[in-house]
Amino acid sequence: MAQRLVRFSDLTNKVIDDDEVVRIVVEQHPALENGPVELEAAADEVEAVRTSVLNVVSLKFYSGDGSAPETVTMEIEAFNKLAGDMEMADVLRRAQPAYPPRRPTKPAAASTADKLDYASLEHAGKPHRGKTTDVEKEIVRNNLDKINERLERGGLRTIRLDDAEMVARYGLEDLAKEAGYFLR
Repeated sequence: MAQRLVRFSDLTNKVIDDDEVVRIVVEQHPALENGPVELEAAADEVEAVRTSVLNVVSLKFYSGDGSAPETVTMEIEAFNKLAGDMEMADVLRRAQPAYPPRRPTKPAAASTADKLDYASLEHAGKPHRGKTTDVEKEIVRNNLDKINERLERGGLRTIRLDDAEMVARYGLEDLAKEAGYFLR
């Protein structure tokens, strides 16, 4: 006896052929309570999205009181008007980078004495090629918010609970489930 897996669109509940499935990750929406979610739809169902794309800019406002940044998305035309008589492209070219630039060259191999201790709160979670130890995993699990703040300040990638590879690397399955991410 054979079995057949049938997929249904999360948008219309219609059957979707396997070669027509489009994975959609909704990253921002007022109804999202626990972060990004994943939907599946047919390619022809998302064509309307592609033809109605808005030209927008995404901004973050950082208050001096140290509170969490506020993210704002607005139309580019309205944003460009903020520059008054100047061209917004010129304003942006003269602006300071928000994050330090990434090193273009690979640094020389560090001696054993110079290597970072990823099993410490100071360096846990930083990208590295080596094995992630159980001690580093535990530090990341117990201090995820602090570590992500440090990584963001340093211009490094943060550890995201919606990224299956990162969840597996740091043993964050329980946190991801609590946060509402269903990793496949």
